[in-house]
Order: sequence, then structure tokens, then C-alpha cells
Amino acid sequence: MKIALVVPGGVDRSGRERVIPALLWLIERLARRHDVLVIALEQEPRPARYSLLGAEVVNLGCVPPRLLGLGVPVHLRRLLAALRSAGRRFDVLHGFWAEPAALAGAAGRLLRIPAVMSIGGGEFVRLPEIDYGGGLRWQGRLIARAALRLAGAVTAGSHYALRPVRRWRPDARWVPLGADVELFAAPVERPAGPPWQLLCVASINRVKDPGTMLQAIRLVADQEPQVRLDWVGGDTLAGQAQRQAEALRLGEIVRFPGSRPVDDLAPLYRQAHLLIQSSLHESQGVAVCEAAAAGLPAVGTAVGIVADLAPAAAVAIPVGDAQALARCILDLLRDEERRERLGRAAQSWALAHDADWTAAEFERLYARVRGG
Repeated sequence: MKIALVVPGGVDRSGRERVIPALLWLIERLARRHDVLVIALEQEPRPARYSLLGAEVVNLGCVPPRLLGLGVPVHLRRLLAALRSAGRRFDVLHGFWAEPAALAGAAGRLLRIPAVMSIGGGEFVRLPEIDYGGGLRWQGRLIARAALRLAGAVTAGSHYALRPVRRWRPDARWVPLGADVELFAAPVERPAGPPWQLLCVASINRVKDPGTMLQAIRLVADQEPQVRLDWVGGDTLAGQAQRQAEALRLGEIVRFPGSRPVDDLAPLYRQAHLLIQSSLHESQGVAVCEAAAAGLPAVGTAVGIVADLAPAAAVAIPVGDAQALARCILDLLRDEERRERLGRAAQSWALAHDADWTAAEFERLYARVRGG
């Protein structure tokens, strides 16, 4: 097949910096068997072309400041030009996240190519307390609804993310973006603590609810002083979480090493006792899948894939409940048998729903929307 993937970014030519690893794993596997063109809306400021993992990448470039209010039509014009200049007719267009999916759907209607939409962010979420979610503003709602109408098929990475979508698309399907399990593979067993090693892999932003995370770690450290948390991810809050950690006397307990390439994360997953999630929302939470591949169980809020895996392969707690999060962390740290049982179940799930499985699911979906 000839497949065009439309993405917001995450496909930097380095393959390591400014990337979305789950997208790269999917691209690599599809490109082994198909002709794959990846069209990135704003990976780089200027238009560019390069090869990546067997696929051709076309970066459309940023919209000039004088045209910022016309971002969608500008991107659509550039997308159509990129598809027409590719020199072949595509069998399917696949947009990831709302705006790329709406653009893929519109281009598909104009060029008579079927389109697929994959939800990957807060397209159908309303969190006014942190000014987050596509549902807060009419423009976001319009783009998301257009993407749903134009798509021949719709997927999401968790049942949690599917629930609001099925109001408009009851046929929407569950297709998580799986991990490259060989990269993370590790024994479930960890050296018994203390010391205890906790891990959070997420950008530091308001959606991840750093306040609840840090309050929970304070409660854990009050009972288990030899606990450490590494929060790995880029900081979008200008040091606010670090200052809150200092105020909670967590300066020696919580470390913020910044963003790391995915291959640098593998040893951290293998060494940790638990992955911690405090998010207000996750459409999936690929870090949970990466941790599961390493046999590392997750304790987190009941959003995204954590809600899907609980209770057999993860522990889910209510959003914003620092006490419940701390209690569940302590319970698992003190119960090695249960911790390893959860880790084995999570690892089995990750093996059954890895990046190869995801690619095969999308291949079947592409064939269906093509009518094949």
C-alpha cells in the first residue's frame, strides 16, 4: 500500500530529539512493507524533506506570523501540494490528533482517498481549571468534529479516550500505540528495597498535575524515607514544580533530570520499582506501555491506559487524590509478591499489544477503509 501519515511533529530527522517514539516505531514497521510518506505540519520552521526509518518525511514548515489566523487553510494547501508532488496516488491518509486528522480528511475528500483519524491528545476534553482541552473553544470543537465526520475510521489509544468520541462515532476502535518491547525488555524482579526507586516519565505541565504527584511523594517519604523519584521530561512550567518540591522538603528525594531520548529511558525503567502517573488526563500514556514492556507496574490516576490495565496489570486511583496515590504506592512497595504479579501481567499485555501488533491493526484498518 501507499500510505500517507499526517502528524503534528515528533519526527525530527535525528530520530532521537523532539520525537514521539511510538510514532517512530509505527512508521518503521509500516515502512518495512509499504510505501510510507510522513507529512509533519510544523516539525521545523522551514519546509524540508528527508528520509527517516525507511519513510520519506515532508515537513510543511511553520505558518508565517501574518497568517496565524489562517493556519488550517494554509496547512491544507501545503498538504495537498505535498501529496500531489509525491508522484503516486495514495491508498489511505492517516491523521494523528485532531488538526492533522481534519486536514487528512479534507484532503482525502478532495483527492478521493479514504482517511483514518487517531485521537492522541485532549481533542474531546474540557479542563477549564487549567485552560486545557479542545472542547473549551469553538475552534477546537469545530476541528475535532470535522475530523470525525471526514474520517472513514476513528481510533483511540484507550477505552477512557473512546468514551466521549463514541457519542458521534460509535464505530470508533481501540488501537493503542504499542512499544518496541525489545528496547525495554527486562526481568520483572527488582532488587528489594529500601532504597526504593520511583519513576515518572512525562512532560512537566499542568495536565500532569505536579501538585498531586509531589504531595503524594511527600506522604510516601514520611513513611519510607529511603524513596527517590526521578521525573523525566521537559519542563513547560518554568521551574514551578521544582520550587514546589523544595517547599515540600523534597529536594533530596525528587530529581528532575529533564527530557531524555527514549533509548536512555530503558535503564531507568529496568531499575525502578514503580511507574507513577498523576495526570488529570491521558488519551493513552505511552510511558505506561514502555514501563509495562520492562515489567514495571504503574500506579496512577484512572485515565488513559492505566484505567484499561487496572486492576489486573496496574493500580488506578481517582484523579487529584494525593492520599490515595501515596497509599497505593506504599502498599505496593511493601508487597513484593503483588508488585511482581502486576509487573508480569503488564509485561504480558505489552508483549501482546506491541508496536508490531499496532502496525498490523492499522494495516487491517487501512484495508477495510479502502474496501479491500
